[in-house]
Amino acid sequence: MEQQTSVRKNLQLGIYKVIDPVVKVLIKLGLTPNAVTSIGFVLNVGVAVIFIIGAEEGNRGDLTYIGWAGGLILFAGLFDMLDGQVARLGNMKSTFGALYDSVLDRYSELIMFFGICYYLVAHHYFLSSIFAFIALIGSMMVSYVRARAEGLGIECKGGLMQRPERVVTIGVFAIICGISSLYIGGNYKLYFPGIRFHIFETMSIFTIPITVLAVLTNITAFNRLRDAKKTIAEEENK
Repeated sequence: MEQQTSVRKNLQLGIYKVIDPVVKVLIKLGLTPNAVTSIGFVLNVGVAVIFIIGAEEGNRGDLTYIGWAGGLILFAGLFDMLDGQVARLGNMKSTFGALYDSVLDRYSELIMFFGICYYLVAHHYFLSSIFAFIALIGSMMVSYVRARAEGLGIECKGGLMQRPERVVTIGVFAIICGISSLYIGGNYKLYFPGIRFHIFETMSIFTIPITVLAVLTNITAFNRLRDAKKTIAEEENK
C-alpha cells in the first residue's frame, strides 16, 4: 500500500510540473479555484449531454459519441487537478473551497455516470448499464468512506480506484472505443467456434473497463473501511 501511494504521489508531482504553467496563466486571468471547479462541473454536464445525444440521435453501431465523450471526460478531469493547484500556487486555499470542490466532484461523477447509463440503456446494453450503476455506487462509496473516516479524525486515502484513476480509465477507453469503431466498425462481433453468441464486440472496449471499475471501486471502498477499522482498533487499544 505504501509503495502504491509513493508511486501515485510521484506521478502526481510529475503532472503538477506539466500543468503548473497553465495554472499560473489561470491565476493571472483572475480565475479562482471555485471558478475552475465550476468549469470542470459544466464540462461534465457536457459529457452527459454527448451521451444523451448519442442515445437519442445515434444508432447502436455509431460509437463516435462515446469517443467524443471520452475526450471531454479527460479534459474535464484536468480541471480536478487545476483547481487544487490554483488554490495552492495562488494562495487561495479556503475551507469552503475544499468543501465546494468535493461536492462538485461528486455531482460531476454522478452526472457522468447518468449519461453513460442513459446511453447504455437506450442502445439495449442492459447488463452493462447495471455494471455502470454498480461502478457509480462503488465510486460514491470510495469517496464517502474517506469523508466519513476523516470526519472521525482518521486518515483514509488509500486504494486503487480513486477519482483520478476512475476518470482516466473511463475517458481513455471511451476514446479507444470511439476510434476503434472507425476502423473495425461499431457493429463488429467476435465469435468463438461452438458458442452461439459473440464473446466480444467493439462496444466491449468501453463496457469491459466499466465492469472492472464496478468490481474494483467497491473493493477499494471495503478496503478503506477495513483500514479505518484497523486504525480505530489500534487507537482504542493504546
